[in-house]
Amino acid sequence: MSLFPWKMGRPLVWDATCVDTLAPSHLPSSSCCAGSAAAAAENLKRRKYNNLVGSYIFEPFVVETLGSWGPSAHKLYKDLSKRLVDTSRDPRAGFYFGQKISIAIQRGNAASLLGTLPVDSDVEEFFDAIF
Repeated sequence: MSLFPWKMGRPLVWDATCVDTLAPSHLPSSSCCAGSAAAAAENLKRRKYNNLVGSYIFEPFVVETLGSWGPSAHKLYKDLSKRLVDTSRDPRAGFYFGQKISIAIQRGNAASLLGTLPVDSDVEEFFDAIF
């Protein structure tokens, strides 16, 4: 939650998540439309936090494991980027912020893959098998 009013005198509350683009429950829609898993997750979050709408500005921030962003995530990113650029006076600040989010997604993907390996396994063998 933001500590200061975001819009219309109300603070911003966000809920961030990263959904698996290739999960069996998302494949029917994500195979034909990029970002559909993120958009569906945003809708679920809006329903979950519907009771906050009167007192807060709620924005779900949903990205997918393969890189797509939900519409609300993209909108919030643009708003935050503009504020970063205005505050820092660095025209690249928003771009750097987007890169940090993308890198965090990739690190999460790597952690998920490495988490499937036995504790005593050799990581080099894992990468040799992939590449």
